[in-house]
This record gives sequence, C-alpha cells and structure tokens, in this order.
Amino acid sequence: MPLSPTELDALREALETLIEELATALVRTTESARPVELDQPAIGRVSRIDAIAQQKMTEANRRAQQSRHQLARAALHRFDEDEYGDCMACGDEIGFARLSARPESLYCIGCQQARERT
Repeated sequence: MPLSPTELDALREALETLIEELATALVRTTESARPVELDQPAIGRVSRIDAIAQQKMTEANRRAQQSRHQLARAALHRFDEDEYGDCMACGDEIGFARLSARPESLYCIGCQQARERT
C-alpha cells in the first residue's frame, strides 16, 4: 500500500528533524573526540586510560552518527526525487512502521534481514 500524503509529510519532517539532531550532536562531540594528551601532568595513569577509553567510545559513536547523518541526507534527496520509501534491493515499498522507526532506511524489512544474515 503506497504511503499517504499525511504519512509522507510526517516522514519528511522526521528526516529533517533527524538531520538537525545528528548535526547538532556531531558539533557537540567534536571536542570530546580529540586525542587524549598523554603528557598532561595533572592526569594520572588510570585517568589517562579511562580518558582514552572514553575517547574511543566517542569516536565510535561519532562514526555511527556521521553514517546515519549521511543516510538521512540521502533519504531526503530520494524524497525530492520521488524515490523515497522504495527498497533499494527489491524495489518494493518500505512499510510506514519501518520508516517511522528509521526514516533513513534503504531496505524493506525482508531485504534488511537477508543482508544481515549474509
């Protein structure tokens, strides 16, 4: 069943909001993703290890946010090209429930599950 105009409006708004939120998060975490200075005299060995571990987690989160940001922007582009909501693998429509949960989704649930199995 094709997406209704109301559903499309809601999904476009969700994409735009997601893009803004991710951009804000990326700016906010820029400072905490910088390398830890190992020669800081005021920081102890254990604290340095904790700081490095925290920095690695922040880097991983930033990479995930950057990836999701790119996917969301690409989804918004597909929206403008009237291709939004079509599975990139099989061409079927991606369900509204899936797009509501992950508006940047590229694949229908069946194709996504198949990709994850391989």
